[in-house]
Amino acid sequence: MTTARARGEAGRKGDDVRSDCYVAFEPADSGGLALDLVSKVEPYYGESLREQVTRVAADLGVEHGRFRIEDGGALPFTVAARLEAAVKRAGLARDRTSLPEALPAGEASSRDRTRRSRLYLPGSEPKFFVNARLHGPDAVILDLEDSVHPGEKDAARILVRNALLALDFSPSERMVRINQLPLGIEDLDAVLPARPDLVLIPKVERPEQVVEVEAKLRAGRREVWIMPILESALGVENAYAIARASERVVALTIGIEDYTADLGVIKTDEGGESEYARRRLVNAARAAGVQAIDSVFGDVGDMEGLLRYGKRSRAMGFEGMGCLHPRQVRVIHEAFAPPADQLERALRIVEAFREAEAKGLGVVSLGSKMIDPPVVKRARKLVEEARRTGLLPEEGR
Repeated sequence: MTTARARGEAGRKGDDVRSDCYVAFEPADSGGLALDLVSKVEPYYGESLREQVTRVAADLGVEHGRFRIEDGGALPFTVAARLEAAVKRAGLARDRTSLPEALPAGEASSRDRTRRSRLYLPGSEPKFFVNARLHGPDAVILDLEDSVHPGEKDAARILVRNALLALDFSPSERMVRINQLPLGIEDLDAVLPARPDLVLIPKVERPEQVVEVEAKLRAGRREVWIMPILESALGVENAYAIARASERVVALTIGIEDYTADLGVIKTDEGGESEYARRRLVNAARAAGVQAIDSVFGDVGDMEGLLRYGKRSRAMGFEGMGCLHPRQVRVIHEAFAPPADQLERALRIVEAFREAEAKGLGVVSLGSKMIDPPVVKRARKLVEEARRTGLLPEEGR
């Protein structure tokens, strides 16, 4: 006699769905596995889908039940994620996983790498994952927080984990924005085996929150960096302590929407209402030796406004900002590029420094002017950044 159990569902279906699939699973006590498949590509990929169902079910310890898949062009990592989520929502395999075939692990992300742009990708929408790197962002953020409906957090964790394992996001840095603690700890449990490069912690107000995440990261086999997001008046006031809470912190950033809501003021494109917080964050980041990264520009249709905002952000001391849409990436890179005259002067200063070193001189001069050491340091950093971002050829070429 079959025992009645819960039906588990995951994913999306419909004519407008792409790169995703809908999976329903009805557990049974006997009868083996059955599959009802609806797919426009069944003649080409039907057999491989059936094989994948068998493989995922075996990984999850599922021997009996009926699956129904309505496929909207999902890649194998998405199909596997939806199968696993449906089974777990049916009350089975709570402590088991089915990992896709993983790409070889790439090089670990460096502490001071370029982070001009970071492109947000909703963690529940696989259609945005596949081609994200083609837009050229310095980083992609697989988001588990604001862009994911509360009822989809469990399925999004599995999908993000699979995407990190199966997709090549290089050369973009692979970031994950977890949920506000303590829910974010569940996100870490799910995604850390997939080796993200960096974790963004939302709504950080105290250094203890960073320490809690660091303790979780410390158990991993790979260095994972931390970027706290300051989103309240208290978080901004504690910016330096938060930046110094862990050696894994490589940058501070700010969430303007939540910050202005906390202040009770209206957010504007000009950003005057958040200028104090942004300047304080830059100062705290510099004092702590980490990068300062600005928030997003909300109007994805206003490229001129984005360019103006980005240039002001760079002038304020920020090294990058967030992107809500791929079309913003190119404009942000333009905004954070040094003006040609600044770069030319920096090159002359660096060359003058080399000549002074070669002659054993203790001072650097450019024409009739003496150049102070901080100016030389700033010029060298500018030139190094220009080489990393392709504005200048690599040295020796």
